[in-house]
Amino acid sequence: MIILPKLYAIVDATGFPDTQGLCAFAEELAAGGVTLLQYRNKGGNAREMLDQSRELRRYLPNSVQLIMNDRADLCLAAGFGGVHVGQGDLSPESARKVIGNSLSLGVSTHNPEQVKIADKSSADYLAVGPVFVTLAKSNPDPVVGLDGVRAAHGLTRKPLVAIGGITRVNCRSVIEAGADSVAVISDLLLGPRKSAEEFCRILR
Repeated sequence: MIILPKLYAIVDATGFPDTQGLCAFAEELAAGGVTLLQYRNKGGNAREMLDQSRELRRYLPNSVQLIMNDRADLCLAAGFGGVHVGQGDLSPESARKVIGNSLSLGVSTHNPEQVKIADKSSADYLAVGPVFVTLAKSNPDPVVGLDGVRAAHGLTRKPLVAIGGITRVNCRSVIEAGADSVAVISDLLLGPRKSAEEFCRILR
């Protein structure tokens, strides 16, 4: 079962020229206090994703939980602790059939109806967003704002991860709105170790 820390780091492989750079970045995040990291690679093929995932598992201490974005099959092959699926990916139940009951499953939601459906699924946690305007996706869903986080919190008892445009400046308000954890991509990119340390301090 997943243990959700306040900071849920996401590493997008498309922002790195090679696997070594990706792993070095992830190591800096871990040194800064990150204990949960999602690997995302929307543009890579399965071989590249598996190679990078295995390298991440090799580089990082076992204390860091690793989550695979989208690919339940690669989650198993890479020895990750769980998979996170979006609305356009495998359904939560299909993903659960692949990974079994011992690994963690997260699902993205973008409106109250999706939250209600996901709450009834076998997902261990739900993500809601984008909370703020985000540049991490080329075609993002409509911004839900802090009110969207509050609404989602009222619709589920599952742990809630907020995502989308979250920074050191606004992360505290997102937790106060009802999120158990904040997912961050962009605001960890510059000085990853220091950035992670600052997030952990603010969210403590």
